[in-house]
Amino acid sequence: MMVPMDGKELDQCVLFKGLRGKELDYALHFFHAQERTCRRGEQLHRAGDPLPQFGLVLEGIIHVSMDDFDGNQLLMATVTPGITFGEALCWLGTDTQVSMESVTDARVLMMDTASMRTPPQQPLDTELTRRFMSMLAGRLLRLNDRIQVLSKLTIREKVITLLSQYAAKDGTTIVLPFSREAMAVYLGTNQSALSRELSRMQEEGIIRFQGNRFEIL
Repeated sequence: MMVPMDGKELDQCVLFKGLRGKELDYALHFFHAQERTCRRGEQLHRAGDPLPQFGLVLEGIIHVSMDDFDGNQLLMATVTPGITFGEALCWLGTDTQVSMESVTDARVLMMDTASMRTPPQQPLDTELTRRFMSMLAGRLLRLNDRIQVLSKLTIREKVITLLSQYAAKDGTTIVLPFSREAMAVYLGTNQSALSRELSRMQEEGIIRFQGNRFEIL
């Protein structure tokens, strides 16, 4: 097992938050953690296969997506450092139609759920299992955020909802983890239409933006 030295990213994850020294080493062993280096464009998981491991991004960006019935790609999540992906699918152990791709060069801590399927051997086992379930609950809340965005009827409403969600955490100046193309996919709209609406919102003094950096005015 290769133990990562990225304390900040590990401490952002509910699985490892506050753990130090031997406790952290034990937690990494409990989840059979192994560091993986990915090249830009590399597939971490292909749709149709079971997902034996879930990941924690240490560096870079991972996209989680799936195709709809018409073959159009739907961006489900943009995963940045300190955030996990695939935990629910790994726990279920069933085939999944979700694909995962590194959109930048990335480093990922890959883990599994095998230790949680056996009786606890140490007191920390129960705590780590509790943390994993708490992480699944957090995933449901983030899914609810996505549903709120997609439920809006207009592009402007989608944009305002998305920016408001990030503003609640980051303040009025926001750096989105999306390219413009990925943002359009996440919002469920056309990239050209999104760009036009963003320009109108800027002209009207609602937002100011440059690239993926936005300021709510």
